[in-house]
Amino acid sequence: MLALRPTCENCYRRLLPEATDAYICSYECTFCKQCVDAVLENVCPNCGGGFCPRPIRPSEDLINGNFLGNDPASTLEKHRPVNIAEHREFAERVKGISPENR
Repeated sequence: MLALRPTCENCYRRLLPEATDAYICSYECTFCKQCVDAVLENVCPNCGGGFCPRPIRPSEDLINGNFLGNDPASTLEKHRPVNIAEHREFAERVKGISPENR
């Protein structure tokens, strides 16, 4: 189950469970859309993969008890600001390769 982490790992911006600008990689590294686009260039600084919008868990019990009330978002914050110079060097090597081919 997705953790739905509460903040952007880079800029520490708050990302509520219903945020439509929260993005994750396949390891659930969590960043805001602004950091994904402007800083990371769709290259995860932790694994090199790409990002996709984080799904939104229903806030109400619509069916079978699958909602935030039973499965709340994580409160674990990860703040690991990206070294921009190092990341740009890394991203230059892989950003031209589509995420599904990295």
